[in-house]
Amino acid sequence: MKIYSSAVEEKLRTLPDSPGVYIMKNEHGDVIYVGKARVLKNRVRQYFGMGAQKSQKTAAMVDQIADFEYIMADSEKEALILECNLIKEYSPHYNILLKDDKHYPYAKIDLKKDFPIIEIVRKVENDGARYFGPYLEAYSIKETLDTVYKLFPMRSCRKEITEGGKKERPCLNYQMGRCMGPCAGKISSADYRKIVDRVIDFLNGKYRDIEKELRTSMEEAASGLEFEKAAVYRDKLALLEKVKVRQKAGFPDLEDRDIVSAELGEKYGAIQTFMIRKGKIIGANRYFIEAPESREALTENYLKQHYDSGTYIPKRIYVNAMSEDVPVIEEWLSELAGRKTEIIIPKRGNFLKLTQMASRNATEALKRKEAAEKRAYDRSIGAAERLGDVLGIGYIKRMECYDISNTQGTDSVSSMVVFTDGKPDKKEYRHFRIKTVEGANDFASMAETLERRLMEGFRAEDREHGFGAMPDLIVIDGGKGQLGSVYDILVSMGLEDINVVGLAKREEEIFVPGREDSIILDKHSPELGLITAIRDEAHRFAITFHRSLREKRIISSELDKIKGVGPKRRKALLDAFRDVDGVSSASIDELASVNGIDVATAREIYRYFNEIPSHDET
Repeated sequence: MKIYSSAVEEKLRTLPDSPGVYIMKNEHGDVIYVGKARVLKNRVRQYFGMGAQKSQKTAAMVDQIADFEYIMADSEKEALILECNLIKEYSPHYNILLKDDKHYPYAKIDLKKDFPIIEIVRKVENDGARYFGPYLEAYSIKETLDTVYKLFPMRSCRKEITEGGKKERPCLNYQMGRCMGPCAGKISSADYRKIVDRVIDFLNGKYRDIEKELRTSMEEAASGLEFEKAAVYRDKLALLEKVKVRQKAGFPDLEDRDIVSAELGEKYGAIQTFMIRKGKIIGANRYFIEAPESREALTENYLKQHYDSGTYIPKRIYVNAMSEDVPVIEEWLSELAGRKTEIIIPKRGNFLKLTQMASRNATEALKRKEAAEKRAYDRSIGAAERLGDVLGIGYIKRMECYDISNTQGTDSVSSMVVFTDGKPDKKEYRHFRIKTVEGANDFASMAETLERRLMEGFRAEDREHGFGAMPDLIVIDGGKGQLGSVYDILVSMGLEDINVVGLAKREEEIFVPGREDSIILDKHSPELGLITAIRDEAHRFAITFHRSLREKRIISSELDKIKGVGPKRRKALLDAFRDVDGVSSASIDELASVNGIDVATAREIYRYFNEIPSHDET
C-alpha cells in the first residue's frame, strides 16, 4: 500500500461535507486529474481507501498522487462549472479528454464583421461567431457552400471590407449577379446582413421562408414579363428542392435534437453523435478516448466538454447511457442555452432506433480502430520484438541500415537510415559524403561511414538520443561476404558487441556472424517486412542523395564552361531559373535582368546554349 505524507493524511481527515472540486497532483506538482463531488469527504476518500475497487486507469492515477487540493462550491452545478473550467485550464492526463478521430469541417460566419463571409474551419471556438456542422466530409461542405453561392449573392472573396472603407472596382461575380459588390460600396452592411440572415436560415435547414420568397420573386418577375429573371428564380427553387430531398430525415415536428451514443471496446471508448436540425440529420461526429471507466462516464464527460465550447445546445439530447448526475447537467445546459434542455434515454420509437444506429456506428468504428492499431503494432513494435527473438538479441529498439552509392567511383555517398520501434525515424537519417576513398571501393566507403558514425556516437555526450544512441542492430545489404567485411570493420574499432546481420536480396536470407546457415523468414511475416523495408529505405535514401549531388555537379560544370560565368554568377542564374534547362531557354533580356549579369555576359550565355558562334570564332 502506498504511504502518503502527513499533509495528505491531514487533508483526508478534514475534508468537508460540501459539494466541490478536487485537484489531484503528482510529485512534481502537475495537475493529473480534476473531479467534482456532491460530498467532497466521501468522494475523495474513495481514491485512497484500501479496499476500494478501482479500474486499471484509476489505480494508475492513484499511484501517482502525491498531493491534492479542493475547492468548495455552493451547489453541484457550481462544482460542475468549476470542474469544466479547470479541465480546460490544465488538460489533466487522467481526465477523459475527447479525441476526434477526424477533424470534421465546420462553416463559420463571423457576425461581428460588417460584410462577413463563410469560412471553412476545423475547430469550434467560443468567439461569438456562428458555426454550422460538422460536415461528414470535406466535399459535403464545399457542395453546401457552392449551393449557398448559387442561391444567395453573398461574397466569397477573402478581402477585408468595412462600411465606408476604400472602394474598389467590383469583380466578375458582381457582373454575374452572384455578389452585391460591398467592396465597391454597392450595398450597405444592413442590407448585406439580410442576405447573411437568409444564409444562416439555409444552413440551419429553415427552407420554408426561403422557398416562399423565391416563389414570390419568380411570380412577380413573370407577371412583369421579366422571363429571364423569372428563370433564375425557377432554377434556384429547383436547386433548393434538391437540397431538401437530399437532407430529408422524416421528423415532422422540426425540433432540434442531438443523438449521443457511447460504446466501449477493448482499449478505447467511442462517442457517436448525430445532429438533427429542423427535422433533418445534418451532420455526425465521432470521438475516441482511451480506457474509459464506463459508458455513463464517457457520456457525461462528452456532454460537459462538447457543449461548454460554445456549441449550439438543442432542447433535447438523446443518449444511450447516463450517470446519476443528469439533473445537474440538465440544469447547467439549460442555463447555457437560456432555455430548458432535457437529457433523455429513449425507450421506444424513432429516437431509440437512432441511438441504436449511433451505437452500431460507434461499435464498428471501435473495431476498425483497434484492428488498425493491432496491424500497425504487428508491423512495427511487434515485428521488432519477433525479429529480436529470431536473432536471439531481445527487443530491437533502434535499427540502422547503411548503403553506398556512386557512379564509377565519382560522387561517392553513403546513407544511414534509422527505424525506432519498428518505424522510420526520419529525423535520425544521415547522409555522408565519402572523403577518404578514391574510386568505387564499397568496403573502404563502408569502413569510413561506420567509423564516422559509431566513433562520433561514442564521443557524443547524449548516449540515449540522436547520433549518440548506439544501434541495437545494424542491417547490411548483402550476404556472407559483405557481412564479414562489415563485422571485420566493427572488430577493428572494438565494437564487435554491436549486433549486425546481412540481408541477401535473392532469397531474402538473413546471415549472422559466426553462424553457418542462414535464417529464412516467412515471406509474409511482419519481421521480414520490417528488415526488407529498412534495407530498401537505405538504398532509396542513398540513391536520392547521390543523384542530387551528381545533378549539381553537372549543372555547375556546364555553366562553368561559359566565358564570364564564375561561382557568383552561376549561383545567381540558378537562383533565377532553378536549373540549366531554365537558363538555356531564357532570352537575352531575361538573362540580363538577373542581378550581376550584364548584357555582354547575357549574350555569351545565350550564344552558348543556342550554338551561335561568337565574333572570335567567325
